[in-house]
Amino acid sequence: MDGSDPAVPVVVVGGDLAYATASPLRAEIDRLLAGRPRTLVFDFGGLEFMDSTGLSVIVHAWREGQQAGTVIELRAVPRFLETILDLTGVTGLLDRAPIDDRPAPGSVASA
Repeated sequence: MDGSDPAVPVVVVGGDLAYATASPLRAEIDRLLAGRPRTLVFDFGGLEFMDSTGLSVIVHAWREGQQAGTVIELRAVPRFLETILDLTGVTGLLDRAPIDDRPAPGSVASA
């Protein structure tokens, strides 16, 4: 996690996001969302591989963020992840504002 702005936590995801690594990441997401930040950022700059379990973690973050009123923002999204998000319709989910209708400033961003 990047501590540059405590009001906007950044989760740095690198290597493989798969079955073996999804559970700890999901726990960290839940911990961070419990603090109800306005925005939660995922930095995928070091991501090399993601399976369907990893995708479910992103959807989980979005769903829980909706309930907490937190915008989920993706940064440094690799091309393969962009393709997965587009093909599965997850990009459309991430572009929606949270339930409390706060604007979603650039929910999905690529580097």
